[in-house]
Amino acid sequence: MKVIILAGGLPSTLIEEDEKMPKPMAEIGGRPLLWHIMKQYAHYGYNDFIICTGYKGEVIKEYFMNFYIYQSDITVDLQTNEVKVHRKQTEDWNVSIVDTGKDSSIMQRLCMAREYIGQETALVTYGDCLSNLNVEKMVMQHQNAKEIATFAVAHPTGRNEILPIGVDGTYAGTAKAARKDAWVDACSMVLEPAAFEYLEENRKPPFSSTIIECVAQEEAVQTYFHEGFWSPVETVRDKTWLESLWAAGKAPWKVWED
Repeated sequence: MKVIILAGGLPSTLIEEDEKMPKPMAEIGGRPLLWHIMKQYAHYGYNDFIICTGYKGEVIKEYFMNFYIYQSDITVDLQTNEVKVHRKQTEDWNVSIVDTGKDSSIMQRLCMAREYIGQETALVTYGDCLSNLNVEKMVMQHQNAKEIATFAVAHPTGRNEILPIGVDGTYAGTAKAARKDAWVDACSMVLEPAAFEYLEENRKPPFSSTIIECVAQEEAVQTYFHEGFWSPVETVRDKTWLESLWAAGKAPWKVWED
């Protein structure tokens, strides 16, 4: 099962530089958010990735083209331009990087990525959220439910749109949810090929606001309740907090072993 990572949004406000970078390339512990997300999915055996880029997608391409150099020690002969790699380190990943356009909607990006997955079930996640979501359990629930889509939901962090989820796990539409039972879209999901048909229908304006809303307009969608750690990385404050957790060796999203 391939993992689609949506990494094509606006420039990051997390990197204080004159030339802004894509938000998924903002670093936590010296590694891009993308790397942390991919390590999480690879931990569960999902190491075939499709990265949908947009703003400054060339930065993401360059990072993966030189991935093993970034990971390893090198010696450069400046006269011959010969590069020797010492203690080469890399990952057992297959990475497809798809330029889905600077101004594309989420629906358009997913539709463009579809040719890379064919008629397979796909995992989809955003490139600016960290969590300790148990991907394998979410996939198992999805397979047992036999629905066209399963969306992970988490408790709100304080600034997210609350999703109305029934006690049986059914998404109930746009009605307001009670605060004590509040759940928000955790930006990770499993989509069957049939779900992409609905995304195709919404790739032109007016767009549905979210993927879950798009699919729910046509069919009931299943939710996976994630009770653990989840955090969108939206502000410098978020980044600073996550950096402190990583530096202290207490990063909840680090589910993999070194």
